[in-house]
Amino acid sequence: MFANSRTIASAQTDIHDHLAARVQRHLAEPFRKPIGDASRHALDEALAAWRGAGGGGGGGGKVPLILDAGCGVGESTLRLAQAFPDHFVIGVDQSEKRLTAGKDWWEGEMPKNFHWARADLVDVWRMLVDDAVPVARHYVLYPNPWPKIGHLGRRWQGHAVFPALAALGDYLECRSNWKIYIDEFAAALEMVGRPAVTEPWLPTVPMTPFERKYGASGHDLWRCVSIPTRASVK
Repeated sequence: MFANSRTIASAQTDIHDHLAARVQRHLAEPFRKPIGDASRHALDEALAAWRGAGGGGGGGGKVPLILDAGCGVGESTLRLAQAFPDHFVIGVDQSEKRLTAGKDWWEGEMPKNFHWARADLVDVWRMLVDDAVPVARHYVLYPNPWPKIGHLGRRWQGHAVFPALAALGDYLECRSNWKIYIDEFAAALEMVGRPAVTEPWLPTVPMTPFERKYGASGHDLWRCVSIPTRASVK
């Protein structure tokens, strides 16, 4: 059955009591996990594809970069590439199975302005920050909510990589079918100096299989957006 996704059940009823302390600790203590060679190679290839399409800095590139973090089977990458034809989209996921699965669900010709990279996001976010790669738009769509109270550290807003995640993207958007996740994400962004807003979300066209399934199952959807006032929300 397609529209059979269960709503998220959790003993947690509001923003986690330890979120602020966790974020402050991660701001104060640099994340020292070594970068994986496979992630570095995959990101190098993705950035080379972007520069080949006209992006990058020193060469006078004009094509802005979009990061689709945790792209799964890659539908969101394709839809972003369609929606922003003057940008280049890098979709990142750690699962080779998801990235290489058949794409017969996609109708018509695939856009040309994208690249899928199999890599660890924990590595990719830090490398992009360390190398000062300019990211115009950054999407974190339907991450694993880890709804148990003891799982705060597994949620991106409670993870040691969050300061790097939050540093990327003139436009940064996270979506979830668990409002607490979005409230926490927004609160954590505020803690690192990024104003954010949350709002109910009703997509015209679902961007990911999860978004389609949650909507068909009657779930409420939510998003958090952090954006400079000069930019436009789409």
